[in-house]
Amino acid sequence: MAKTGIRKYILARVRIAFLVVAFIALVIVYKMMTIQIVEGEKWSSKARGVEMRDVQPTRGSILADDGSLLATSLPFYRVAIDPTVADSTVFNEGIDSLGILLSKFYKEEEPSYYVNLLREYRKNNKKYYVISKELIDHENYKKLSQFPIFREGRNKGGVIYEQTDRRFLPFGELARRTIGFVTEEDTTQSLNGRGLEYSFNSELQGVAGEALYELIAGGFWKPVDDMSQVRPKPGIDIQTTIDINLQDTVHQILQNALRQYKAEYGSVILMEVATGEIKALVNLGINSNGSYVENNNYAVGDMGLAEPGSTFKLMSMAALFEDKEVPISLKDSVQTGDGVHKYYDDAVMRDVSGLGKLTVQEVFEKSSNVGMSLLVWKYFRKHPEKYVEHLKKFGLNRPLGFQMAGEAQPYIKSPTDSSSSWSGSTLPWMSIGYELKLAPLQTLAFYNMVANNGVMVEPIIVSQTRQAGKTLTSFDAKVLNNQTISKKTVKILQTMLRGAVENGTAKKIDTKVYQIAGKTGTAEKVRNGEYTEDHYTSFAGYFPADNPKYSCIVVIDDPKTEKRYASEVAAPVFRKISDVVYQRYLHKPLSEVEPTAMDSLHMRLPFIRAGYRPDLDLVCSQLGIKTENLTVQQWVKTKVATDTVMWIDNQAATSLVPDVRGMRLRDALYLLENLGMKVAFEGKGRIITQSFNPNIAIPKGKTIYLKLKE
Repeated sequence: MAKTGIRKYILARVRIAFLVVAFIALVIVYKMMTIQIVEGEKWSSKARGVEMRDVQPTRGSILADDGSLLATSLPFYRVAIDPTVADSTVFNEGIDSLGILLSKFYKEEEPSYYVNLLREYRKNNKKYYVISKELIDHENYKKLSQFPIFREGRNKGGVIYEQTDRRFLPFGELARRTIGFVTEEDTTQSLNGRGLEYSFNSELQGVAGEALYELIAGGFWKPVDDMSQVRPKPGIDIQTTIDINLQDTVHQILQNALRQYKAEYGSVILMEVATGEIKALVNLGINSNGSYVENNNYAVGDMGLAEPGSTFKLMSMAALFEDKEVPISLKDSVQTGDGVHKYYDDAVMRDVSGLGKLTVQEVFEKSSNVGMSLLVWKYFRKHPEKYVEHLKKFGLNRPLGFQMAGEAQPYIKSPTDSSSSWSGSTLPWMSIGYELKLAPLQTLAFYNMVANNGVMVEPIIVSQTRQAGKTLTSFDAKVLNNQTISKKTVKILQTMLRGAVENGTAKKIDTKVYQIAGKTGTAEKVRNGEYTEDHYTSFAGYFPADNPKYSCIVVIDDPKTEKRYASEVAAPVFRKISDVVYQRYLHKPLSEVEPTAMDSLHMRLPFIRAGYRPDLDLVCSQLGIKTENLTVQQWVKTKVATDTVMWIDNQAATSLVPDVRGMRLRDALYLLENLGMKVAFEGKGRIITQSFNPNIAIPKGKTIYLKLKE
């Protein structure tokens, strides 16, 4: 009986357990049916407000050749708060002070607005309020973190800092167009942009992470927590070949020239001959305000594609001397007569003046259009396709394959191409740089090849990619053609280029200190299908001519002064640049360079650039230097005439960024900090660059970066 009783007891318990489980299962099924059928729309609506969204990575930086930052990403924050998080004591004790501080900080609403709104949100259990749409930088982030309630952090105070990165250019306008941009649209489907940012976007952009976000009232997506479920991977840095000091110098020289000649735009490329590394790339065009800014890539892209004019005569001479069936030497003569030659009734070739009988060398030196066209006409008129084949052999009909996207497609006519509108006058006009188009970079590559003894290298502007201080990938200039032209022809072309500076159209820029080789180019511009009196001026060359280290091309488009030819406009800019490079990088002391090249500074006077006038007066009086005040202001720059230093005004308006270049750090700090600007600096000596251009409105809350050099 005992066993039977135990069995019944166990069975009873099993039945009870079964009934309980069955009941729970029925409840679960009922609840599932209710959620899916009765409350389905309600929960589907809620689910649509929560999703995994991309978390953008920190974009890689763009560096100069010495590691200086050309472009970097700085963190900015949108500030929000969950008013329900803080306990009653913290909230009530801090809310009034918080309202006052927020009103003072953002200057958008009265203190009572923030106090009443946050109290209402807390009362109604609303968990997310964006304090302001204005993003704050890291400095202000630290400041807000000390506000009442906010200082408790997210878990105890409810403050939420949503980070986003903004691109910052420490050197302001310098190389802005080369650095470029990428649009902040959907970069995975329709990427738009320009320059290095666009060309190296796959390296710079990094890999996005993922985090859970909740859609709340007002269309804001609130992060569910601070941590990403999948952390983003930061982008890779790219190091360019740009020398920021040369970039700054070339920028200033070109900008001054454009203002002087009232030109439409200008560009300069400075490149190392052997390596193909671009050390400075400047593109300046005039904007609606009459200022010159980095707006288009005239040096590389379609905007700079133009008929080069007489700089192309070097290519025509190369074709003549490379053709095995052309018996020609530098001493051969050409009769240019009175400087006018008629090929057809409506095709008249002209020189600036009658030059008479010239040698081939003199044709190039004096840039005779008639002489050049007669030579090409004489040897190639029966087979013009041979002339074009030489140009193609030189690579002039195709892009260089430059690292930066947007390189222009050269345009070279061909008599065998029915679409090229070849005519009887095309050959002579092509020989002097018309009826074809090249970008400045493509012209420079050919001149650099001549300087490099016939070896054509591909210009490069990015030398490596880096991450965490380590090199990932290195880029060296590719040899496009190991011997584009014969060594014999190279020597002839080098002789011609040196002669053009020593005896020819560029004679005004010749110097006894070092040798320059190059060629001027002035082309009449076409408007509405007709050539006009507007000019495209350029100078391409290299230096020192006896041991070439640097090649350079200068373009100044449409100068609107009496000086409008390349010998007067573009060539002097080349000389100023080459002087700076020679004294700075080819190890020659300042005293060996001619005084005219030193920005008009008299070599007997000490190197005084800018500063506080009473201090500078004291220095000059101790040294016995004459001074003359051309301003009543206390902050001055210098101008030197004979044996006198003249003080000129350098006093910016209190609302504008001052020009502190040339000052010592002490003076610059005093001036800038008294204007309410934050200052960061590197180096020692005098200031050579500042990250915000002079005479622009003082940027609110921004830091100005100064670079100093002895």
